[in-house]
Amino acid sequence: QVQLVESGGGLAQAGGSLRLSCVASGRTFSNYAMGWFRQAPGKEREFVAAISWPSGGVIYYSYSVKGRFTISRDNAKNTMYLQMNSLKPEDTAVYYCAARWHGNAGTTRGEYDYWGQGTQVTVSS
Repeated sequence: QVQLVESGGGLAQAGGSLRLSCVASGRTFSNYAMGWFRQAPGKEREFVAAISWPSGGVIYYSYSVKGRFTISRDNAKNTMYLQMNSLKPEDTAVYYCAARWHGNAGTTRGEYDYWGQGTQVTVSS
């Protein structure tokens, strides 16, 4: 069991940057693979990025964000980050962090056990 809380969303201009954070409860954060997903109104929640446990040696990105977004984790702070650069209007969505106990850094929603409440990212042109 883990509680996840996202922060850092907001309004950005196209080409700008935001950094999202996901803080996890407990003292076993390193035992979770972590991921970022996003969901626009009326659309499915889609994969953004994932990072392996315990130290983030394996990282995956969706094709749409590869080269622009960077996922990282700081186990000492129980925190995962998503640095978003070169933002585009199509990045507008609610962004969710997710955790998977003792699993691989998955790229599908069904692989994750726990979810945060989401943080809104809006990118204007």
